[in-house]
Amino acid sequence: MGKGTHEFAQDPRNDSILINVNGVMTPRAEATVSVFDSGFMLGDGVWEGLRVHRGKIAFLGAHMDRLYEGAKAIALDIGLTRDELTARLDETIDGNGMRDAEGVHIRLMVTRGIRSTPYQDPRVVISPATIVIIPEYKAALPAVIENGIRLFTVHVRRGDPAVQDQKLNSHSKLNCITACIQATQAGVDEALMLDPHGFVATCNSTHFFIVRKGEVWTSSGDYCLGGITRSNVIQLCREEGIPVFEKNFSLTDVYGADEAFVTGTFAGVVPVTEVDGRDLTDGRGPMVERLQQLYKALMDRDVAA
Repeated sequence: MGKGTHEFAQDPRNDSILINVNGVMTPRAEATVSVFDSGFMLGDGVWEGLRVHRGKIAFLGAHMDRLYEGAKAIALDIGLTRDELTARLDETIDGNGMRDAEGVHIRLMVTRGIRSTPYQDPRVVISPATIVIIPEYKAALPAVIENGIRLFTVHVRRGDPAVQDQKLNSHSKLNCITACIQATQAGVDEALMLDPHGFVATCNSTHFFIVRKGEVWTSSGDYCLGGITRSNVIQLCREEGIPVFEKNFSLTDVYGADEAFVTGTFAGVVPVTEVDGRDLTDGRGPMVERLQQLYKALMDRDVAA
């Protein structure tokens, strides 16, 4: 079971799901990739987390943009057009009878393919890209959405883009994993990560916001993934006349905030009740509750369109 914003109730239906491996629907227990696959061997690939809402994938266009831009940036040929990949996603949803189900989450993974030998040079790749689609019955727990999570600021920083650009949604997530480990050992739900200059950047698996005097603040975005839910929440604030700022701010600003929350595809908008032992709210505050309602309505409009 996942923890933090990704905590969910186990669903026995997941034991018999069909996983799409390179276009072939395969029972979960039999779904495998080669030990020479670029993703397994080197973390060489890009991925997306997708939420099925009312029978359709929410914000699919934005997710496809990010996937294909990331693949282009690392010179990875997905080998399918956007329409072809969308059709494969639809085949996976329909093949599992999930079209009318609630609480379906999909992990779409694309790696560079199979290598002829364990080596990082892409010129040893001998196959087309590996494309795996894992659909699961997996919804965020209502208690998490209502009661929130606790964060701890870890020593692991978001890296300089010249080292590894944090805007790439790559399979190489070791910095986020080490951050998550430190937060877990500190006894909280997720890690709050700073940028190389000491300003607040993001969390290990979600994007971070604070609320101060009716204003919503989030990081400059220079050292974090281009979050789909993050972008949607910023746009909602602008549409609703809520002052919203992408800016540098410090932990001092966080500790004195009125509210805080995180965003992500899996759970949407989730309150943060505590950071580094400082209590912020008891459950969700009024701004978080308002944004949760606005975000739900936005998802409804997106899939209806």
